Amino acid sequence: MRGPDGEVRPAYTALADLLDNLSIEALVTKQNAADELFRRLGITFAVYAEGGSTERLIPFDLIPRILDRSEWDLVERGCLQRVRAINVFLYDIYHDQEILKAGLIPPELVLLNPAYRPEMHGVNLPNDVYAHIAGIDLIRTGERDFFVLEDNVRTPSGVSYVLENREIMMRLFPDAFDGQSISPVGNYPERLLENLRAVAPSGADDPVVVLLTPGRYNSAYFEHVFLAEQMGIELVEGGDLFVRDGHVWMRTTEGPVRVDVIYRRIDDEFMDPLAFRPDSVLAVPGLLSLVRSGRVALANALGTGVADDKAMYVYVPRMIEFYLGEHAILNNVHTYMLRDPKQRQHVLNNLQNLVVKEVQGSGGYGMLIGPASTAEEREAYKARVLQNPDNYIAQPTLSLSTAPTLRNGKIVPRHVDLRPFVLSGKETSVIPGGLTRVALREGSLVVNSSQGGGTKDTWVLEH
Repeated sequence: MRGPDGEVRPAYTALADLLDNLSIEALVTKQNAADELFRRLGITFAVYAEGGSTERLIPFDLIPRILDRSEWDLVERGCLQRVRAINVFLYDIYHDQEILKAGLIPPELVLLNPAYRPEMHGVNLPNDVYAHIAGIDLIRTGERDFFVLEDNVRTPSGVSYVLENREIMMRLFPDAFDGQSISPVGNYPERLLENLRAVAPSGADDPVVVLLTPGRYNSAYFEHVFLAEQMGIELVEGGDLFVRDGHVWMRTTEGPVRVDVIYRRIDDEFMDPLAFRPDSVLAVPGLLSLVRSGRVALANALGTGVADDKAMYVYVPRMIEFYLGEHAILNNVHTYMLRDPKQRQHVLNNLQNLVVKEVQGSGGYGMLIGPASTAEEREAYKARVLQNPDNYIAQPTLSLSTAPTLRNGKIVPRHVDLRPFVLSGKETSVIPGGLTRVALREGSLVVNSSQGGGTKDTWVLEH
C-alpha cells in the first residue's frame, strides 16, 4: 500500500482516505458481518487430516489488494505468454517432441515423469488446447518485479473465492467502490463456459458441457457446485456418466443425454479404471478411448500435469524462447534441482536458508521452510531428501510483498501472493485480478488455505 518512502501508492489513495475516516470498530463490525455471510453461504474448503478431512470456512480479509492498470498489464501479458508456451509445449511432447530433440529439456524429465501420459501421444485436441484453465501463482518483490512461484495446469482451484469475495465486498463495503473504476470479475463463468464450448468435438452444434466432481468430500467441492450453478451446467459424479455407442452419456430423469465436454476436477489416474487405476470409482470406464478418438473433450486434457511439475517449472523460460521466440516477461525464482549432486550438496549445506518442495507436491504440504524450521526438522527432512533426491527442488526464500490486513482489531502487514486465472479455448484471456492469498500468521510466508492462509478481494483499476 505504501512505497519505500512511506507514501501511499497512487492506486491506494482512495482506499487510504476511506480507512483514515473509518474507526477500527466499524471495520471489525464489517469483518464480522463478512465472516457470518461466508458461514451462511457455506464458502468452505476441506483440510485433509489422518482419517478423513475437516471442513473449514476460508478466512476472508476485508481490506482489498489493489493493482493499477500498468501493473496489471505486465502481469496479464506475462501470464498469457506463459500459458501459450505451456500449451504449445504440451502439444509438442505428445507429438514430434522437438524441444527434446533440440536438447533443451532432459528427455527423462518428460518421458519418465509420473504425470506424462503416453496414451495421449499423437492425439489431436480441438484448437490444440491442453490447459483450458490455468492458475499462475505469482509473488511480488519490488515495484516491477513479479516472480512466478508455480504453474497450476491440472485442476486449478480458487476462482469461486474470487467471485464470492467481490460479491461480499460490494454488499458490505460499498463505500470502498465509490469513485473507483474497478475491472469486473463476475463474467468469469460466462467466459469459462464459452471457452469450454469452443473445444467441443466437431459436429456438436449445441455442445453439452458438464462439471465432473469427485464428490462432496473433495476439498474444493463448494467451488464445483458454485461453478456448475453459475454456468448453468450439470454437476455430475462418475456414476452419472457412461460410455455407449462411441459417446459419453449422462443419466437424467428424461433418459440419456450425450455429453460433449467434461470440465473435470478429478486427477488423471482416477479418470478411467480401464486405463489407469482399476480401483477408481470416481470417473467413467472407457473414457480414454473416446478422448483418443475425439468423441469427447476433457478440460483440462489428460497429461497436462507434466507441465506444472516443479522440476519442469525451471524450463518454462526456455519453452517461451523456443516456441514463441520471446524472452519471458515474468521472472522465475532461481531453483535448485536436487537430482543434480552438486546442487543437492549446496542445498543440504544451506537448508536453514532455503525452501524445499516436493516436485509433485501441492497445497503447501510436504514443504520445508528453512528459516522457520528447527535443527531437528531439517535433519529429518534431509533424510527424506536423500531417500529420493529426484523428488525435490529448492528455492531461496524471497521477500514477498505485504498488504494491509485486519487482524485482532488492528491493521497490520501480512505477506500475499496472487493467482491470476487464464482461460484458453477460442482465445486466451485472463480474469482481471485473480485470487490474492494472504498469510494470516505474523511473519509467515505460507499463504495456502490448508496451512492457515486466507483470501482478499483483488482490484484492478481500469485507469
